Amino acid sequence: MARKFFVGGNFKMNGSQAAIKVIVDDLNNAQLDGSNDVVIAPPAIYLCKVLETIKSPVEVAAQNAYFKNSGAFTGEISSEQIKDAGIPWVILGHSERRSLFGDSEEVVADKVKAALAAGLKVIACVGETLEEREKGITNDVVQKQLGAIAKVLEEKDWAKIVVAYEPVWAIGTGKVATKEQAQEVHADLRKWLASTVSAAVADSTRIIYGGSVNAKNCGDLGSAADIDGFLVGGASLKPEFIEIARTKKN
Repeated sequence: MARKFFVGGNFKMNGSQAAIKVIVDDLNNAQLDGSNDVVIAPPAIYLCKVLETIKSPVEVAAQNAYFKNSGAFTGEISSEQIKDAGIPWVILGHSERRSLFGDSEEVVADKVKAALAAGLKVIACVGETLEEREKGITNDVVQKQLGAIAKVLEEKDWAKIVVAYEPVWAIGTGKVATKEQAQEVHADLRKWLASTVSAAVADSTRIIYGGSVNAKNCGDLGSAADIDGFLVGGASLKPEFIEIARTKKN
């Protein structure tokens, strides 16, 4: 089946009210035609303002959510609260959450389960470190990460999941997996979904690539058969994000 191209912009802990207004105004003025799904993830403190000002077809995502609905968890935001605020998407399992803040595979799975229960759609991230790639265990790592998530899902849940393959060694480093390297992992993840979940889920689930994506390399990467879009970091803060958002699947 044809999978609709998906472009996400993860602002991470960057931006100010003024800077993010410029990004939102640029996206609104770009008059994107809706042929791609485009989602931006500003820092949590700016989520509601962006939601109020961004125009369709661009949607908004939170960058993280806790797996409890409420309670004494200072500094956290629940999926229920994100949904209540009108935010439709959340990014979960990003390598920075895993490595810097200690999110284990089980915690990521719990977060995904809670997000789906709250009615959110999820960008679920997986990816290997440079050391793991050099050891030749990339597939083992990403399939284990995705496997923890798959354990808490029913088949119908995959309709609300976008899988983001982000090799850790390519995030913010300027290094980019070649089209061939990325396609190989994406194809293997799709085969894993077919054997672990179902052929229908493997065929319909979008698997997007993240790791120093920019306007110069998006066309080449996007032409690979199993790359269904991008999760963009630094370039999502720049005008070139509009060009990336317009990437056409060849």
